[in-house]
Amino acid sequence: MNQEREIRPASGTTRVINGLSVDVEDWFQVGAFEKVIDRSDWGSIATRVEDNVACVLDLFAEAGVKATFFTLGWVAERHPAMMQRIVAAGHEVASHGYDHARVFTFDRKAFGEDIRRARKILEDTSGTRVAGYRAPSFSIDARTHWAFEELAEQGYGYSSSVAPVVHDHYGWPEAPRFAFYPLPDSSLVEIPVTTAMLGSKRLAAGGGGFFRVLPYEFSRWAIRQVNQREGRPAAFYFHPWEVDPGQPRVANAPLRSRLRHYTNLDRMAGKLGMLLRDFAWGRMDEIAEREAVLANSWELAV
Repeated sequence: MNQEREIRPASGTTRVINGLSVDVEDWFQVGAFEKVIDRSDWGSIATRVEDNVACVLDLFAEAGVKATFFTLGWVAERHPAMMQRIVAAGHEVASHGYDHARVFTFDRKAFGEDIRRARKILEDTSGTRVAGYRAPSFSIDARTHWAFEELAEQGYGYSSSVAPVVHDHYGWPEAPRFAFYPLPDSSLVEIPVTTAMLGSKRLAAGGGGFFRVLPYEFSRWAIRQVNQREGRPAAFYFHPWEVDPGQPRVANAPLRSRLRHYTNLDRMAGKLGMLLRDFAWGRMDEIAEREAVLANSWELAV
């Protein structure tokens, strides 16, 4: 195991290196629109993901940070040049499944086929080995504990698929807040998306819509809490479509879905710039390697 790399600012205090990640899916593939945009129609919709990823890569290059791109196999097979550009810039490619189907929609056999198919596409298009996985909509939970067994059997090194909070779309509130080993006889490590504590209440603080909609000061407070008080890295994520205020509007989507999806798209790039300057960031595979030393086993409640 490598020694943890330290980044020291001018003040001389050690900064925790946080995990930076991008869930690479196009605007029409999100869970918010899954009931109004059918998968069978995806192929006829003009994609915007490659241009949006280019904007994200430019943001990262300007800030001098590296990240992990959890990418759908569906996207990678249609945009191989984009995958090669991600790798050429020094970022990690990891799996987000094939077409954003949530884990609880599969049985174990079908899930195994999905992650195997996606991984082959990602490795073929990027030319790199894929070691990490993130479930669409953080859909590994108490119903789908068997997904960890399948990931371990297929040789994945880490997962970042658990949201240890209560949420209307996902969540496993009993799960640990920080890295844990979900299987007793496997080196597979789970890196949950970040939460912060307000008294005894867990708050989702790992990015996505929470970061885009809430004031930036909330995310800064939450990540500082995790870094400074608890001495652990945050696991932060967002999507390429979140930096794209010009994307089409889905008028027939539910009001809640439209509010979640479109709010503050025009402010997202600026907020990301502040976040990248205020904290130290690295790839998720590097975070998983360091966190494996601190991770504890957790007996899954089946």
